[in-house]
Amino acid sequence: MSESTAPRAYGNWTRPKSAGVVGLGFTGTVILMGSMLVLTFMMMAGQILMALAVLTGSVLLLAMLITRDASGRTMLGRTITKAGWWQAKSAKTHLYRSGPLGRTGWGTCQLPGVAARTSLSEWRDSLGRPFALVEARAAGTYTIVFASEPEGSSLVDQEQIDAWVAQWGHWLSSLTNEPGLESASVTIETAPDSGARLRRELRQNVDMNAPAFAKAAMEDIELQYPSGGASIRAYVALTYAATPKTAGRRRKPEDMARFLAPRVATLSSGLSATGAGAAHPVAAEELCEIVRVAYDPAAAPLIEDAHGLGEPTGLTWSDAGPAASQASWSNLRHDSALSVSWMMTEAPQSPIRAQTLLRLLTPSAVIPRKRVTFLYRPIDRGRAAKIVHNDVRDASFNLTSAQSQRADDALQLRKARATEEEEAAGAALLQFGILITATVTEEQARAARAEGERGFDFLEAQAESLVEEGSLAGHLQIRRVWGSQDAAFAAALPIGVNLRRHLRMPAELRDQVA
Repeated sequence: MSESTAPRAYGNWTRPKSAGVVGLGFTGTVILMGSMLVLTFMMMAGQILMALAVLTGSVLLLAMLITRDASGRTMLGRTITKAGWWQAKSAKTHLYRSGPLGRTGWGTCQLPGVAARTSLSEWRDSLGRPFALVEARAAGTYTIVFASEPEGSSLVDQEQIDAWVAQWGHWLSSLTNEPGLESASVTIETAPDSGARLRRELRQNVDMNAPAFAKAAMEDIELQYPSGGASIRAYVALTYAATPKTAGRRRKPEDMARFLAPRVATLSSGLSATGAGAAHPVAAEELCEIVRVAYDPAAAPLIEDAHGLGEPTGLTWSDAGPAASQASWSNLRHDSALSVSWMMTEAPQSPIRAQTLLRLLTPSAVIPRKRVTFLYRPIDRGRAAKIVHNDVRDASFNLTSAQSQRADDALQLRKARATEEEEAAGAALLQFGILITATVTEEQARAARAEGERGFDFLEAQAESLVEEGSLAGHLQIRRVWGSQDAAFAAALPIGVNLRRHLRMPAELRDQVA
């Protein structure tokens, strides 16, 4: 195969490491130097016992920073996570009961947890199309959502696939120039296809004067083709800061809608060129339906029936949440389903091709509903140059300060230098992560119990096996989001939940101790 026709490979993702002695990083080095200074003064003052206590505490703290598990998490980070979970469980904030008979004061099914203080409004873009605007008051952000049905890569030439990937790279790069943009997410959702859309399309296009054989063939397709099918949809959520950098006044929903209205058409047309298909802004009722079905999959057939009759569902934002949800350490039980979420801990270390993640994204009979969400945080051009320069400096320090040069530190330095060269040549810089949510239904659990299995426990184990197989095929390292399943579920939805805005500990410090 010639070089021109060989499939292209993509890679060089890096996870920045701050400079520090003996692999401690910046925070660990500060703790080490500070404890040494305190010990020196205590020894000079003759406080031997206090010095021994400080020494013991410092050694334990540094040991917790150095000790990491297979996912790269420190013992200190795991301890903080467990403490937060037990605090939430003691306060019973992991339980949610809403609706007229629930324990919430408002009597509606509004969204729980990190998405609770959100509101929804609808506006029109420059083309007259309605678009939903999600306001997160606690986080100080606004979010717009686009929907599309990706074209897929089956029977598509490699040149076209390369062109789509290139256009997607250009579209992501353009986000760094988007004024006020704080984060973006891309959600690929696979779900059972009821066949209602196909039946509706066939009935609307059948010619009553057609030959009997042709009509019989269409009737046969209508009866057999939809069964067992799956739909694949993509959603892109763009989240903007409510307060612009150039002014201190927080924008109201109508101000934000006027600002975004002319941008919506440009952003959606750019998405269409990436192979995403015909992208359109999501209207308020459509977004309510998306979120409602995510929390209660049993509502999907009812919504499809309403669409088949051409009637609106009438769902509002206060109806989109679950009537009940309960988060545990390892999963989330909500209405008629149970979901498990994973997060990426390490990007592929070797170059990958455009189809590498295909197995992870492919629909599965065991997992009727699955969401793979890519989270992006664009970095503006001014900060990007400083960040890549600091990454090169820190990687060089870690390599030269080690007693013996490690291959990992040398590889980190090469990647940092390559990133610096690309950024200097005009490439954009983004931080990214991946969330994977697998949802199994109560109907599946009943069928499993009828077969002698343990219902959701059996399905959860099957889903975990399939998700891990898909991640391994995609060269991703993932782990469950222990103790934060409800927050991860909400962040994987296309509603613009930015988890960094909900951290009690500053994000920069958490990155150091995690």
